[in-house]
Amino acid sequence: MEQEIMKLVTSRMIDEMIVKAGESPRFRTNYNIHESLSDPVQRLFIAAGLSSYFRPHRHLGKSEFALVIRGLFDVILFDDEGTVTERVSIGPDTGIVGLEIPADQCHTWLPMAEASVFFEVKQGPYDPSSSLVFAPWSPEEGSRQVKVFQEKLLAVRIGDKIT
Repeated sequence: MEQEIMKLVTSRMIDEMIVKAGESPRFRTNYNIHESLSDPVQRLFIAAGLSSYFRPHRHLGKSEFALVIRGLFDVILFDDEGTVTERVSIGPDTGIVGLEIPADQCHTWLPMAEASVFFEVKQGPYDPSSSLVFAPWSPEEGSRQVKVFQEKLLAVRIGDKIT
């Protein structure tokens, strides 16, 4: 029987992720701890730069738990029409370092500092075609509308409608 090797998360690994994120067209990269998309628990680190766009989305029937280990993010929750219901700043210097987003809750991550990193855990398996549903009122990643939409995200407050 083959013995499993302990997986270590190092500062160097996080630093390398930040460099990769900065070189990526999406200004983002991830490092999966889980072995495959079929694993019952998905565990991953996500590094993002200021320009990274996390299109508002929901995870059907699955909550999302996250810890911000470096930098700063605003996490914004929306109702079905695009009205902001909650907004929180999360990061080591805010006093809030973790959160759980309820299942089926539309949300986005907004990087507020360069070189920001969070660790995410959610129930698997992960099927890219059905595990995530994008908000129909949000622009597709890579579209020309993203930059203007991101500027709106920076300014929205609870009660504002983003659409």
